[in-house]
Amino acid sequence: MRSRFSAIFAPRVRTTRKGWFAIATVREVVFDLFRRLGMTTIFGNPGSTELPFLKDFPDDFRYVLALQEASALGMAEGFAQGAGNAALVNLHTGPGLGNAMGAMVTAWHNKTPLVVTAGQQDRRHIALEPLLAGKLVDLAKPYVKRSFEPVRAEDVPGEMLRAYHTAMMPPRSPVFVSIPMDDWDAEAEPLEDRAVVYRTAPDPEALAALAEVIEGANNPVMVVGAGVERAGAFHDAVALAEKLRAPVWQDPISPFASFPQDHPLFQGHLPPAQKHLAARLDDHDAVLVLGAPVFLYYPYVPGPTVPDGTRVLQITEDPEEATRAAAGDSLVGDVGIAIRTLTDLLPEADRPAPPRREPTPVPEASDPMTVAYVMHTIAGAVPDDVAVFDESASSKMTLHKHVLLKSPGGYHSSAAGGLGFCMPGSVGYKLAVPERTVVCVIGDGSSMYSIQALWSAARYGVHVVFVVVNNSGYSILKGFRDAIGAGDKVPGLDVPDVDFVSVAKGLGVNAERITDAGDLAPALKSALAAARPHLLEVVVDPAVPKLLS
Repeated sequence: MRSRFSAIFAPRVRTTRKGWFAIATVREVVFDLFRRLGMTTIFGNPGSTELPFLKDFPDDFRYVLALQEASALGMAEGFAQGAGNAALVNLHTGPGLGNAMGAMVTAWHNKTPLVVTAGQQDRRHIALEPLLAGKLVDLAKPYVKRSFEPVRAEDVPGEMLRAYHTAMMPPRSPVFVSIPMDDWDAEAEPLEDRAVVYRTAPDPEALAALAEVIEGANNPVMVVGAGVERAGAFHDAVALAEKLRAPVWQDPISPFASFPQDHPLFQGHLPPAQKHLAARLDDHDAVLVLGAPVFLYYPYVPGPTVPDGTRVLQITEDPEEATRAAAGDSLVGDVGIAIRTLTDLLPEADRPAPPRREPTPVPEASDPMTVAYVMHTIAGAVPDDVAVFDESASSKMTLHKHVLLKSPGGYHSSAAGGLGFCMPGSVGYKLAVPERTVVCVIGDGSSMYSIQALWSAARYGVHVVFVVVNNSGYSILKGFRDAIGAGDKVPGLDVPDVDFVSVAKGLGVNAERITDAGDLAPALKSALAAARPHLLEVVVDPAVPKLLS
């Protein structure tokens, strides 16, 4: 019987340059490799050290230009999340890589597979440290899985293949390769295909023992994280929860939604603080954490990790998440395999299903609009399979209460805590999944970190609806200020008088400013029906929300 791996491991004919093969250049071999890996879209902002790579650009490739390197990397991350494959980013030596490093931090924490390259200076005079020579390997190293510059030009194709497999191996992450600009024209051997199967099953005996603990629990609860979505186990998690009749929480500050948020078992999002999180898990004697850290916190609010007497059982694809867990026992391996195995091992629970969480009250229209009204209106306008990119910062908890994501790939955000991902990320995602409705909900302050992405959206006709929630400041910081008792005399928290409509139109995106609650729903309907990107600047009440509620 042929398995689905039969084609992967089928015998191959080894090819060499001897015989009928013509001599190839590094550049030709690498472009052929990219074709075979399905990486024919390249994101970048070119410079002189990248021109030897980009010359005579192949007709079957697509180059997506960003006006700044952070936007290039952010678009590539969104594209990788949509395509389910590593995306290729080409940056401009040290300054370009430096510009992109904030975005690289987000990709690292989101566990997004990227192959990131930058042009190094010409080998023939690099010892003289000419202009644009840089310490690229060291610059990238803290936030990539591997950072390398090939010793010889002919090593570049093999290093690119290694970079791809390294990026795709769980836990997925960006990989960086520095390539001297004269390497591309050097001779290279054709590259032999080789397969790597990335999935690693959890230890079956340990998984069986974990199942016994869950079966013996009186009141278990599930906490789902981004690893569930990354493993393609969104619906599998539903089957497990229904078999256990267990309530389900989304982990704090998650970059993905890993459970349908309108499901009767879904309880909401855990707060990112010890005391508050433990209170949510009170009365549960077993906590099954799937594809998430234990736990990701933001403000320091001391308290127990979980209530006394509660057993924590974590399953993660990331050994680092397992070793740093604050409590409980951890099992490392493919989260999807683990969930499906547990579903088979565990009997149907005979306990009553937990009560549904209370519905969120419908907010009323007001002048100015509340954030709750804006999020409720967005929820009523978008289809069930929408992909929401959320960089709403202080409005995030309100978004979670009203905009309930129901399908895989429905939610995207940053697990790093930085800003600048969602605007370019939404553009890249839409390029990968053009048939899906994509909405980017972003704060006024957040939007300015990668506003250049609007130009790329317009240039490539990418239909994303950008909703800028404008409260004229860094409201999330005001909430943190209030939470730590810093007083009112903290500078730099107000950002008045930015004309987002003019900025968007100047970058080629249709835009309008919404101040009246009655205009919001029709404007959203029109923007969603358009064939090009559209930005709505929605002015809201600047009242500062509580950091934790």
